[in-house]
Amino acid sequence: MTITTLDRLIPGTLVPFGGDRAAVITPDLAARFQPGDHLLVLQETGDLLHVPAAQRALAAAAVDRAEAAFRALPAVPDQAIDRFFDRFAALLEDSSVWDAVAQANRQDAARAEQAGRSTTRLVAGDRMRRDMSAGLRAWRDCGEGRGRVIARAAHPGWTIEQVAAPLGVVGFVFEGRPNVFADAAGVVRTGNTAVLRIGSDALATAQAIQRHALAPALREAGLPPGAVSLIDSPDRAAGWALFSDRRLALAVARGSGRAVAQLGSVARQAGTAVSLHGTGGAWMVADRDADPARFAAAVEASLDRKVCNTLNVCCLHRARLADLLPAFLAALEAAGRARGHGCKLHVVAGDEAVLPPAWRTGTVRARRAEGERTEPLTEILPEAELGREWEWEDTPEVSLKIVDDLDHAVALFNRYSPQFAASLISRDPAAHRRFFDTVNAPFVGDGFTRWVDGQYALNQPELGLSNWENGRLLARSAILSGLGVYTVRSRVAQDDPRLRR
Repeated sequence: MTITTLDRLIPGTLVPFGGDRAAVITPDLAARFQPGDHLLVLQETGDLLHVPAAQRALAAAAVDRAEAAFRALPAVPDQAIDRFFDRFAALLEDSSVWDAVAQANRQDAARAEQAGRSTTRLVAGDRMRRDMSAGLRAWRDCGEGRGRVIARAAHPGWTIEQVAAPLGVVGFVFEGRPNVFADAAGVVRTGNTAVLRIGSDALATAQAIQRHALAPALREAGLPPGAVSLIDSPDRAAGWALFSDRRLALAVARGSGRAVAQLGSVARQAGTAVSLHGTGGAWMVADRDADPARFAAAVEASLDRKVCNTLNVCCLHRARLADLLPAFLAALEAAGRARGHGCKLHVVAGDEAVLPPAWRTGTVRARRAEGERTEPLTEILPEAELGREWEWEDTPEVSLKIVDDLDHAVALFNRYSPQFAASLISRDPAAHRRFFDTVNAPFVGDGFTRWVDGQYALNQPELGLSNWENGRLLARSAILSGLGVYTVRSRVAQDDPRLRR
């Protein structure tokens, strides 16, 4: 076998992938490719990802710094790590620091709005500021994260302990979510280091947080500067370069849709473990004996804002449409009034006849990322698209499906959903047991869906959430927190010097 360095691409060249398929080099890709660049060929999809040499160098330098910091952290006392989290939180609470962050964020948000992109997770308001500070102080107060003895077995003459140990460098790629800075910093609690790459929409905000809060906190606490760092690039290829670096111990992608799936493929091809959540949207099932008031409250509380755990699909038992359907529609309308821009319904083809005439013929002035526009209040949805996640700004948007029974709803969830979060409204304990046993979701509840969050549910800021689209996770929760980023070492103490097998 002869191996040579790729220094140019030829238009029309076939690039094999997946064993029996081929992608084609386009003229545009061939023109952009220069000596020193990399071409990533994703074996799952055939995507050809061009990584310029400059982006590779930026990512590699960041991982270099993170590796050096990882080697230095064992000599850093836990008190210094406590001080890092405390100073990071205090700096975010400093009005002069936050004014600089807020100014950068306003510019980011204005550019995103002008480009017609969502700002739902981008705007860094007072709530995000409070949550970031609270998350950092939670890391400060959670106790030692390094050297925990997680299991112990005693034998005659010797003892073995299973000890939690740092994993290494964690790579993060996330979209317009400035709060991930506080979440990602949690890996330091367990002795790991982090390299972050944020989407271009939030880059100025991230740079301001790094310059005015993160870097000073690391410096004042005496931690190595590469412990948490940002790749200063708006180019998506910087994320591909980071996730293709085989030195990463874990790759975490937070965002939505195809971009996250693509990043996951890059990391898996490099042999790196991943935490992914590309598609969200929770499902709720109102069963035969559901209480209408409890159901309506759960629907409305699950639609307060659009994030991954927002209600996306609602299944109603056919035998209870007389009271559950009005309760559902009223709750959807109430959620729309709270946001000030109405609501939007998608109903699976064949079920539209159950809706009141006003819902079938009405319109809504929907607020989208690209602006307001008049749309039908209800649109028909093929059953095969029940897994589609609705990305809305201020107009709550939900799909409706009428089901014959609980088993029918579970079968639809397992077939079409992103296998993420499911909630059952029912008075029957046996139904809840069957639901938990049969629905293929890591997050299962009996009320509103917005509880799916590490900080809210477990008092631990989350690094990422994982759905089960790509299968169940080995020996870990679908909520990944900083305390969950570790490997296990075995340590033996031999009391009997004559011990032998």
